[in-house]
Formats: sequence, structure tokens, C-alpha cells
Amino acid sequence: MARPTSLLLVLAAVLSVLVCQAAAAEKTGQITVFWGRHKDEGTLGDACNFSRIYTTVNMAFLNVYGHGKYHLDLSGHRLDGVGGDIRHCQSLGIPVFLSIGGFGGDYGLPTSQSAVDLADHLWYSYLGGSREGVPRPFGDAQLDGIDFFLEGGGVGERYDVLARELAKHGQPLRLTATPRRAFPDGRAFVERTLATGVFERIHVRFYDYPNCTAWIEDAWVRWTAAYPTSKVFLGLTASEKDSCYLERKAVFEIVMPIVQKADNYGGVMLWDRYSDEQNFNQYSSYVKNWV
Repeated sequence: MARPTSLLLVLAAVLSVLVCQAAAAEKTGQITVFWGRHKDEGTLGDACNFSRIYTTVNMAFLNVYGHGKYHLDLSGHRLDGVGGDIRHCQSLGIPVFLSIGGFGGDYGLPTSQSAVDLADHLWYSYLGGSREGVPRPFGDAQLDGIDFFLEGGGVGERYDVLARELAKHGQPLRLTATPRRAFPDGRAFVERTLATGVFERIHVRFYDYPNCTAWIEDAWVRWTAAYPTSKVFLGLTASEKDSCYLERKAVFEIVMPIVQKADNYGGVMLWDRYSDEQNFNQYSSYVKNWV
């Protein structure tokens, strides 16, 4: 999708007020990247080795669930080496999450029981549990947490039940969410899920939707105020082909001074490893300096 030509004009209106605040902004150095959406993006281990730019990796996606069937789609990546890569990333201090949902797929949680069943599947197949007869795609490697990529779904989806079921396992299991930019989202199941208060991080996607960076300050203030106990991340795309792609200069001069004013600013979420690699990692390398 073409990016709106009015983007920089909208943002430039606040430039003169905000640019002087850049030096005083609070930095976290945190960049979460999505990996697993393109076979030619390199291995998970490659992503973690990349100059320590990324501080968390979300594998995407488990995109079939809710009806007794489960499927992990990593775009053709061989699973037999992923377990070792997970442990390698963790040894570098980089946690690895599994993101559920995403674009396409065949998933949904129409009942509380379907949510409980998915919680069991995640715990015994990918996290800290073990049960006879339940396969573990990554062997004895244990993921650090689960990301809820809140894209598809109807009014009655029970992701709130899933969140509470997973949260019962306590630390070290960690939960994050990746919703659309609009606030309020307008989908009852998203608001109900986030209202559980169990998410340590919320990655707000300011890309891939019409006008997704218009009035960014208003949207950001609403998100950070609504979930003060969660760290809120600015979701950006590294692909110039995506709607609302932000030039690096705009990120530095305009956007970062806005988002870093929030007490619960967490960092940047980047979509995705393949797009970042295609532009020779220049996007993440530059953004890292300002995050």
C-alpha cells in the first residue's frame, strides 16, 4: 500500500515544539522484532547475533487453533534447528516469544473451553510444561512468553480467558500483546483482553492501516494512559512498501520526542526482520540510537 503523502505534513506541525526535547527524552534501548514471516530472512540465531540490535524476538505465527487443531507457520523455516537457536538467543539475554494469531490462518477462540485448550497446548508444547504424548516442536527449549497478535476475530473471542489461564503459571512466563493503532480499537474482545492487566508490554502497530500515523500524539497519549502498568511500544515497519512507513528522520526528529514523554514508554517494535534485512538493517541500526 502506498504511504500517505500528507504524513510528514501532519507531523511537521509539531516539529518546532518537539525537536528541542529530543535530547532530554528517556531512552530504553529496547527493540522487539518479528521473525518467521519470510524464509529468506535468515535464521532465528542470525537475528539474535545481529550486532545485538534486537532485544526481544517474536516468532510468528501459531495461526491455527481454537478447534482442536494447531499449526505453527514459520514460512518454511526448518524447525529442527530452532530449538538450539532459542537457547542461543536466551544465552545472549534476548528473550524469544511465540506470537499467536496474525494475518490469515484459521483461528479463533469462540468459547472459554477453546481458550483453556489453547493455554494447555501452549504450556505443554512451547513453554515450561511437559505431558506424555504432547510433541514439542523445539524439543526441550522453552520459550519466554506468548504474544497476542490481535488481528482476526469476532465479538465473542475469549482471549481474555486465554490471558488469565496463561497468567496462572506466573513468572517466568511473560505475556505481550500487539494490537492495531486505533484507540479505542472498536473490537470488544481486544478491549476485554487488554483489560485483564496481565500484559507486561503492548506493541501498538502504527503502520499498515489507513491514516495510522495521523494524530499520532493523541493516539499515543490514549494508549499509554489506558494501560499504565504495561510498557507501551511504538510499532513501526521497516518496509517502505507498507502503509504509514516512517522515514528515519521523522522517527528521530518528530516521533520519538512524543512517545518518550510517557512514563510507560517501552521502546520500539519493528515489523519485521526480513524487511529490516532487505534495507541492509539500516532502519533498525539507526533507530537503535534513538530508542
